[in-house]
Amino acid sequence: MPNRLAQATSPYLLQHADNPVDWWPWSPEAFEEARRRDVPVLLSVGYSSCHWCHVMAHESFEDEATAALLNEHFVAVKVDREERPDIDAVYMEAVQAATGQGGWPMTVFLTPDAAPFYFGTYFPPEPRHGMPSFPEVLEGVRTAWTERRGEVAEVADRIVKDLAGRSLAVVGDGLPGEEELAAALLGLTRDYDAARGGFGGAPKFPPSMALEFLLRHHARTGAEGALQMAADTCEAMARGGIYDQLGGGFARYAVDRAWVVPHFEKMLYDNALLCRVYAHLWKATGSDLARRVALETADFMVRELRTPEGGFASALDADSDDGTGKHVEGAYYAWTPAQLEEALGAEDAALAAAHYGVTEEGTFEHGASVLQLPQEAGPADAGRIASIRTRLHAARERRERPGRDDKIVAAWNGLAIAALAETGALFDRPDLVERATEAADLLVRLHLDDGGRLARTSKDGRAGGHAGVLEDYADVAEGFLALAAVTGEGAWLDFAGLLLDHVLDRFTGEGGALYDTAHDAETLIRRPQDPTDNATPSGWTAAAGALLSYAAHTGSEAHRTAAEGALGVVKALGPRAPRFIGWGLAVAEALLDGPREIAVVGHAADPVYQELRRTALRAATPGAVLAAGAPDSEEFPLLRDRPLVAGSAAAYVCRHFTCDAPVTDPEALARTLR
Repeated sequence: MPNRLAQATSPYLLQHADNPVDWWPWSPEAFEEARRRDVPVLLSVGYSSCHWCHVMAHESFEDEATAALLNEHFVAVKVDREERPDIDAVYMEAVQAATGQGGWPMTVFLTPDAAPFYFGTYFPPEPRHGMPSFPEVLEGVRTAWTERRGEVAEVADRIVKDLAGRSLAVVGDGLPGEEELAAALLGLTRDYDAARGGFGGAPKFPPSMALEFLLRHHARTGAEGALQMAADTCEAMARGGIYDQLGGGFARYAVDRAWVVPHFEKMLYDNALLCRVYAHLWKATGSDLARRVALETADFMVRELRTPEGGFASALDADSDDGTGKHVEGAYYAWTPAQLEEALGAEDAALAAAHYGVTEEGTFEHGASVLQLPQEAGPADAGRIASIRTRLHAARERRERPGRDDKIVAAWNGLAIAALAETGALFDRPDLVERATEAADLLVRLHLDDGGRLARTSKDGRAGGHAGVLEDYADVAEGFLALAAVTGEGAWLDFAGLLLDHVLDRFTGEGGALYDTAHDAETLIRRPQDPTDNATPSGWTAAAGALLSYAAHTGSEAHRTAAEGALGVVKALGPRAPRFIGWGLAVAEALLDGPREIAVVGHAADPVYQELRRTALRAATPGAVLAAGAPDSEEFPLLRDRPLVAGSAAAYVCRHFTCDAPVTDPEALARTLR
């Protein structure tokens, strides 16, 4: 019989709806039940495409004996970290402080007042590798709760006080300038893996936000080293197993330093961020590889993640059926020489193995290889390779697909909207701009209430009950601003302003600090606040970027001041930890460059107007904002009082509150923007 999770909008919670564990969703009623029964709460946090979450679910939460122990002595609460990033952030901070590490599944034991007192991540069903079994952990916690309650209360109280006492002393420190950005570049250079691209060792994550900073730094300063690191990293990833050589799109990370073997889950946010990076790399270099990967990644998102409602699903799972009824990580993506031969015949299989780096020993597990692209096909083989790729893709389509998390996360859809809008505009793909517009329409229609408040998630056309957090407001505003520039529709600028007013009113603290949750959000044991960029831009740095762009569009002093206040954290953290504040550094580059305000006026049918607009869109200028439309248009503030010049379409460029003379020649505009 299904438990209380059966009505959830989260696919992760729905995966647990038939467990024998008597799960509760996070709710006041769950903690009230724990108080009534005088038992602790087990908080289990994960997400639907998390491999070890599936393993622990199968081993422990589907086990009748373990479930009986849990149900008798605990109130079990299940949380989807993607649906409630605030809960995840607060308790992950406690786990990391207590154990020095974190991850998912996250397993935390709480008092009925939600105070944590014992922590872990994955626990096996029997003792293994020095880890206690999950039943042993449950028994140990139960004993401590019943026999040493005073000690438990003392530990919980100490942890809550420690968390409450943590505050950020890095704001109000002034703006990041040339010195801090140069120090950040030096820090990245020190961490750079010159042989393989990327930063640090294994596991190796796509450093999308640091790459964005490097590209913007090169555009502003001409620093060749910054461009080289970005270009070489992008090429290494695109040729590695972390990139899907058949279907496009990136996996979450590589388990090795050389990008060979990925952890196979594919996340919307990674692909949105990387799609945009490759599009921006193309702006800087004109690289065919950058263009191909940007478009293939965009097409992957549309083909595999787009939902019937027009939004974008959160993730594809790492695991799928290997053909024997067993769910195996990477089964959908890996190939043996025999499988190549079955799909292609002996002669083409030999060429495919050489081209994609498939070996008899295998680069992955059980003699299978992850497809890579050690080098491009020569002119003689290009047509044959294209045919091989098409046939392999068709053969793979016959395999069982990995599961899809169909939940629409507002923030990640904002990132996808920005990526698809820009990629579509840069490469003359109006269909991609259309898909971005449809996703934006869905967010307005389903996630946004009459007062401009955002719901964090939706599924199957039904909004979830969880309030949007700072990253939702910031990333959706970022997406709307990109869409405004590409479509010339000022309504998207207005919607962005509505969201950013909420940032100013409900998420802002003292001295430029920002909080991840609103002033009127549910009260947790600590109000989460994290300016560091991890898998996605933090809400803090994303808000700084969107506020800065909106201020450039509108001249709003309040938004500019808020953006500058938020960037104090980049001055403090940029030189010390550049890999973890990459988006903040990218926004700081935009600030140092102005950002430039570009207004292109003219009539849609005029080829000069279209060429000026295209030139502005293709400029690599950091954080530049673009308004394009008719000279009498009311769509954008930047178009006001901007007439045609001698009857011709014209571009106006302003920077640091100073404007250049208007230009009517696209080449002159390109020079101005360089």
